[in-house]
Amino acid sequence: MGNRVMKISKQRKDKAGKKSMHLWEAVSIGIGGMIGAGIFSILGVAIQISGNAVYLAFIMAGIVALFSTYSYAKLGARYPSAGGPVEFLIKGFGDNIISGGFNILLWIGYVFALALYARAFASYAMTFFPNAHHIYLNVFATGIILLFTAVNFIGSKAVGESELFIVTIKVGILILFSLIGFFSITPSLLSPEHWPSVNNVLFAAAVVFLAYEGFGLITNAAEDMEDPKKTLPRALFLSVVVTIMIYVGVSLTVVGNLPISEIVKARDYALAEAAKPFLGMVGFKIITIAALFSTSSAINATLYGAANVSYIIAKDGELPKGFDRKVWGRAMEGLFITAGLVLIFANFLDLEGISMLGSSAFLLIYAAVNFAHLRIYTETNASPYVIWISIIGCLASFGVLAYYEIKHSPLTLVVLVLVLGGSFMSEWIYRKKTSRTLKSKTFP
Repeated sequence: MGNRVMKISKQRKDKAGKKSMHLWEAVSIGIGGMIGAGIFSILGVAIQISGNAVYLAFIMAGIVALFSTYSYAKLGARYPSAGGPVEFLIKGFGDNIISGGFNILLWIGYVFALALYARAFASYAMTFFPNAHHIYLNVFATGIILLFTAVNFIGSKAVGESELFIVTIKVGILILFSLIGFFSITPSLLSPEHWPSVNNVLFAAAVVFLAYEGFGLITNAAEDMEDPKKTLPRALFLSVVVTIMIYVGVSLTVVGNLPISEIVKARDYALAEAAKPFLGMVGFKIITIAALFSTSSAINATLYGAANVSYIIAKDGELPKGFDRKVWGRAMEGLFITAGLVLIFANFLDLEGISMLGSSAFLLIYAAVNFAHLRIYTETNASPYVIWISIIGCLASFGVLAYYEIKHSPLTLVVLVLVLGGSFMSEWIYRKKTSRTLKSKTFP
């Protein structure tokens, strides 16, 4: 994700260094950040929980994301910085354990996302080897992480340079999938009579929030926009609204073409399975290949961009001077620590567990950004009431997800508590040992 923002930002400056990123270019960053590997992996889990009402879950999660978008829009317009949420946290909370701990949690959130992408890649790869032993799921997940760890270590730009092309292809495939599949929907499969309980829909909404976490990437490109005060808010809201529409279209097509029982059986590659009724095995293979490309590009982009920058900030206290592959040269251990954590989560947790951890982490991060905004809302001319609604939405979704984990996956909740405690404890210990401080930009 991160390298796509950096690459587009660099391309949109003329020789004189003039800022020249326009609205729809910024929107494409947000849509590309959200509509990635997550929809290929998380959809089956969401349908298992909410059944044929899954599209309602995507709408609810999208509404929560829209309210958080308000804070990101206001903060990004007032503090245009490549630091994005890290900058916002420091501005709101100051240089302390709270802002530092949440930055570490942000890094861990990207680790969860990487693990989810690796696990999804493995699940789709396994469809080419239907009789293979289950252990090969871990082999594929491990292999793809090791591959892109090597790519980042060597510094090859081959995959990064194709990132924007891959994003365009996968988004196009999802739109075509929705449009073609819409005409073969069986209305009875969408009947409200088959909806599960309201609680299940709420649980699913909290889980699929992870599929919206990428909208914040637009704020990282604010410095390169012609007029961030106008362009940034519009780009944020447009990207989330368009993404909601695509997610709803995809989910309706899936549950409208396959009985829930068949989707659950193939939950780890539900999108490909849903293509069979109207596109046959050719459609299944096309979606599978699209998923493999999507998860691969997401692993490369997240490992290169978001995860490494978050690690550098946590370690050094400031944003790297240059956004290029030399960033790992400043702290090469970060690459291996990040990859090592990803391998642990990808090999010892399933898609449902990883997606719950990822959604939980990002819901807390967005709640924290909103709390930070509440402390400085007079500087951004924001409405405290809207910010409070966003905070309540994020925390309520987190509470729903925590309750679901208690009932269905207590181990996931234990891991989450350890991660949360570890993030802030690590920040406290690191500050004591190094006297590292978090540095913020100065804005007029």
